[in-house]
Amino acid sequence: MLITTLLFLLSAGVIYLACEYFVNGIEWLGQKLNLSATATGTVLAAFGTALPESAVTFVAVILGRTPEVRDIGVGAAMGGPLVLATIAYAVVGVALWINRRRLGRHDTRVRAGETRLARDQAWFLSIFVVKCTLGLIAFAFKPWLGVLFLAAYALYVWRELNHNDETSIDEALEPLKFQPRSEVPSLTMVVIQTVFALVIIAVASHVFVSQIESIGVAMHLPPHLVALLLSPVATELPETMNALIWVRQGKERLALANISGAMMIQATVPSALGLFATPWMFDRPLIASGIVTALAIVYLWWLFHRGRVDGRWLVPVGLLYGVFALYVGWHFFSA
Repeated sequence: MLITTLLFLLSAGVIYLACEYFVNGIEWLGQKLNLSATATGTVLAAFGTALPESAVTFVAVILGRTPEVRDIGVGAAMGGPLVLATIAYAVVGVALWINRRRLGRHDTRVRAGETRLARDQAWFLSIFVVKCTLGLIAFAFKPWLGVLFLAAYALYVWRELNHNDETSIDEALEPLKFQPRSEVPSLTMVVIQTVFALVIIAVASHVFVSQIESIGVAMHLPPHLVALLLSPVATELPETMNALIWVRQGKERLALANISGAMMIQATVPSALGLFATPWMFDRPLIASGIVTALAIVYLWWLFHRGRVDGRWLVPVGLLYGVFALYVGWHFFSA
């Protein structure tokens, strides 16, 4: 147990340090590709950091040999959006409050495109409702609908890349860590640093998830409980770390765009894999996760739609994850 705890803490630290290099590299990559700040967060950063959790779902539902293992993949596909919609947004709110003085701000107002963020919440919610509805009904051609989820994500990426953003990514860029003395680093070094950081994040995330699972076994927690509650928190750690780093730099637009883009990936790609390889039928904990996620998204949509969002109002959404954790714990241990 001591080794597990040490690996748990060490891997978390490595993920944070690697995310420092990743966000630095991804900002320069967005600048090199002439992308807006929001597109850099929603597409480039989100795609990179979503690879670990997508890999978890792929291994479970495609390569899993038993229904129990495939069910773990479905739990991960539902748990990811839940963590992002609750914990990740709450972390942004807390980080804004903690760093307000260091950033020279007198308030905790979110300085980002609220209208666009509200539209992202509505886009996600519409897809998520379809995703959850399919988990309640059974019919022969359900697996083929996975193609529609992949198409929905492709459409989202196309929209993000072709949407004009009023904020450019080249604002206050720090020197590339692999070329600290160069004012304008080479594209080759930008790609090398970004890919290197991403590989480290993926490896460290795998170790982190393994330790979470080991802790669950040591505490005699049911596998489904670990898959639905603990593993998603671990696999979404890169997005959370990125949010902390960007908010600390006063770039909450990138932080929120990264979370928003990762949510779109989680709503589509893992869902498509689950539809292809499993019956995609939800039990009560999965239904509860869908309800809590939808409530969180409706609340976030309301906040962003009304404009001038105070970061402190993002914190309460994290409490919904606590409510879900209490329900799932009660469900498994009372069965």
